[in-house]
Amino acid sequence: MHILEEITIFKKQLLNYKKQVISIAELEKMSFFDRECISLTEQIRKSEIGIIAEHKRRSPSKPHINFKTDVFEVAKAYEGAGASGMSVLTEQKYFGGSLEDLILARSACNLPLLRKDFIVDEYQIVESKAHGADVILLIAACLTPLEVKQFSELAHQLGLQTILEVHNLNELQVYLCEHIDIVGVNNRNLKTFEVNLDTSKTLVQHIPKNVVKISESGIKHPKDIIDLKSLGYDGFLLGEHFMKTDDPGQSAQDFIQNIKNKI
Repeated sequence: MHILEEITIFKKQLLNYKKQVISIAELEKMSFFDRECISLTEQIRKSEIGIIAEHKRRSPSKPHINFKTDVFEVAKAYEGAGASGMSVLTEQKYFGGSLEDLILARSACNLPLLRKDFIVDEYQIVESKAHGADVILLIAACLTPLEVKQFSELAHQLGLQTILEVHNLNELQVYLCEHIDIVGVNNRNLKTFEVNLDTSKTLVQHIPKNVVKISESGIKHPKDIIDLKSLGYDGFLLGEHFMKTDDPGQSAQDFIQNIKNKI
């Protein structure tokens, strides 16, 4: 069993308990549920660079990235740095995140917020809207094509946008459907944790022109952004590169300014 299977099994077990504690009807009464979502695709398209800056404390491959920062302050700093959006890890057991992080980020900034988690049930989509998300992530590797279709349709009904995360051409061809707003190519092999930007470079030509394209994982240098942008990518998700520093917001600002100086 590789890590994605382990996480998926755990999430389904956890959801069995969560549904008994908080019903969908209760989620729909939360204050953020009726707010109008902010468009991530619009923010990316009007940006020179399209950086989605992530808040992430740890990961299965990196147990200690950053436990010192305040997500509220990081969200404000990312917005000030010129990020197009913010990704908030809400998975607790493996990534050290929480839905409270999403609420704090929503309270701190006006950026479109991606709830970065392992969505395996429609309950989580309602939960995402109720806690202030604008976008959800649908990972092809832990879902069926039918689930992606159903989940993305429900997300659109709630006003949320959707990112389909793929790791290879087969996932892209089999899972892409009409309710997907963004295709995110993850350069990290979820079985080995190896990162290779060639994954993004290979898949970009197969993504429809009308779909916003983002590259995820392993982006460390302004040159990576410039090279991938020249191939057709609209946005880029960076987490560890900023979060491993003492001041993620300043790191994001320096990185974005560095890119602007080169393009």
